[in-house]
Amino acid sequence: MDLADWMVLLAAATAAGWVDAVVGGGGLIILPTLLLTAPTISPQTALGTNKMAAVAGTAAAVATFSRKVPIQWRILLPAAGIAACAAAVGAAAVSLIDRELFIPIVMAVLLGVAIFVTLRPSVGVTMATHPPTRRKVILVVAIAAGLIGLYDGLLGPGTGTFLIIAFATLLGTEFVRAAAMAKVVNCGSNLGALAYFGLTGHIMFALGAGMAVANIAGAVVGSHMAVRRGAEFVRVVLLVVVVAMVIRLGWQQFA
Repeated sequence: MDLADWMVLLAAATAAGWVDAVVGGGGLIILPTLLLTAPTISPQTALGTNKMAAVAGTAAAVATFSRKVPIQWRILLPAAGIAACAAAVGAAAVSLIDRELFIPIVMAVLLGVAIFVTLRPSVGVTMATHPPTRRKVILVVAIAAGLIGLYDGLLGPGTGTFLIIAFATLLGTEFVRAAAMAKVVNCGSNLGALAYFGLTGHIMFALGAGMAVANIAGAVVGSHMAVRRGAEFVRVVLLVVVVAMVIRLGWQQFA
């Protein structure tokens, strides 16, 4: 890759970090750009290099959110461990999944998310009037970490978005706090997938390191904006990103 390719990828990583910090879905920015600028690399190497950048960005977002938003570490750190293990299993099973069938399912789920958020404008904008019990929080977070972490290892795009929606709808958490929770769990799933891809030799370390720095910059800006502008801002960005993901996946599937 020449200097122009590097600049394009660093710009994509910065944008992906911003989007990921606010609502998730940054992988749909980095992965297509990486495959376009470096068409000879394998999909596994693209995924592994993307995870190297994503780990740095999600960790930076967690650090930024934690200074502004209360985070239930005793619940979320074990959940991040669950997500890491699930994502590693998902990454190992990538070759066993028929993506021709899998992507339409993801698109249908994303469309459902967009419709739900549009028809229920209060979801994620206000906290639940009756906070969930600790047992329910633990159960929801653990199940979401396992299932969505597995998805992150298998495919990836929209992992943070699915986590935010799960926490907002099932726990009544407003979007900014749900985004902070999602980043902790997503950091775990990114680490799990990264560990697998690293052990199997599917990471371009120099490129991944450069993209990680750019991803951190975007993540810090995005998380600051999410906290400052509030839940309604996150809701709007969420809808835009979900629609963009559906269009992007549809183009990938049917074009």
